[in-house]
Amino acid sequence: MCGRFVVARADSDLVSAFDVDEVIGEELRPSWNVAPTQKVRIVTGRGPEGEPSHHLETALWGLVPVWAKTRSVGSRAINARSETVLEKPTFRSAAVKRRALVPADGYYEWEVTADGKIPTYLHPEDDSLLAFAGLYEFWRDPEVPDGEEGEWLMTTTILTRPAADALGHIHDRMPVIVQAGDLQGDWLDPALTNKSEIRSLLDAIPDPVLVPREVGKAVGSVRNNSPALIVGV
Repeated sequence: MCGRFVVARADSDLVSAFDVDEVIGEELRPSWNVAPTQKVRIVTGRGPEGEPSHHLETALWGLVPVWAKTRSVGSRAINARSETVLEKPTFRSAAVKRRALVPADGYYEWEVTADGKIPTYLHPEDDSLLAFAGLYEFWRDPEVPDGEEGEWLMTTTILTRPAADALGHIHDRMPVIVQAGDLQGDWLDPALTNKSEIRSLLDAIPDPVLVPREVGKAVGSVRNNSPALIVGV
């Protein structure tokens, strides 16, 4: 799974990395401890009349499907299994029509050992930017009057897959990480709506090469948020 991650890049870095055409909303502060239900920056491929156009937008982490009665559903949908994402009612519509990339510097997992849980930071060896495969949805908040700010809530989820053998001892699942280039463009392409082709695309995404680093237990509290969290112990 992916339950905490790091994104400490400025909007300008994300615009450059993902060929963003339009920036929507205010820039978020860097975070070394992004937690579920918090705001995150995502890259979407939605454009006028279905034309590809990369947007940098803000969403809450935890997908709320359009049919949900309350936004609390999102806290249980921070991740979506890539194996079943095209069939599950919560995710299948977004998987076909509303795919996104979630930028990150790395993410945390807790390795279970006989001596307790070991917090581990996983990141690229060259500290390049990661792009998690994500989905997004819009949910109408019934508590907000028509036309007022906050009427529509944008939410997101991160796809996961079985962990690569090299990382399987840390956790049995990991985020689906989309490599830069054509794969990212294909994932964001709004014209890609055929389920079989989306499944083929997911299957074609290779496992990443990540470096695990044991970090301090301070990362376990969302109140802690500084670069010190990713420093090895």
